[in-house]
Amino acid sequence: MSSTTRTTMRTAGVAVRAMLVLTLVLGVGYTLLVTGIGQLLLPAQANGSMLPDDRGSALIGQSFTDADGEALPQYFQSRPSAAGDGYDGTASGGSNLGPENPDLVATIAERTAEVAEREGVDPSLVPADAVTASGSGLDPHISVAYALLQVPRVAAARDLPEDEVRALVESRIQGRDLGFLGEERINVAELNLALDDREGE
Repeated sequence: MSSTTRTTMRTAGVAVRAMLVLTLVLGVGYTLLVTGIGQLLLPAQANGSMLPDDRGSALIGQSFTDADGEALPQYFQSRPSAAGDGYDGTASGGSNLGPENPDLVATIAERTAEVAEREGVDPSLVPADAVTASGSGLDPHISVAYALLQVPRVAAARDLPEDEVRALVESRIQGRDLGFLGEERINVAELNLALDDREGE
């Protein structure tokens, strides 16, 4: 066997051993380390921020409608979703329609009329997030204005005082990220879950 062949085989052997060691260290060891740290320091987030009783994730919006797609009056409603058939985690995305697209304009006008009728308010009082989908179609939050707009309907449907429902809404307000990014918001699923829990007490 020539020296060139021996050198080539030695180099190949070193490369294979290096690949195996790095695969174990970086592919397995690093993954286990990061997973362990996540489970130790942030277990809820590491496991998908799941809601109690298998009610989904707090990070993904969901609809609160009946089998016919009608809004359930006893629940706060989420913003519309353009992801698949609505809040489909496998089809995340918006409608991609421009602001002057006739279909989008007509859809917004229709949604505005529906929300205004459902909440018993003038269409001019309907917030933008009540009639427009988010870019992902999976946003679990609504604006504080949209949540407060729904208080009278939810309170009446649950036979609760409006002040009690409004106080619950205000207690669930999440501030701006880092104190200045974005807007104050409310997680709809968590709010509805809190309502169900309160009635179950």
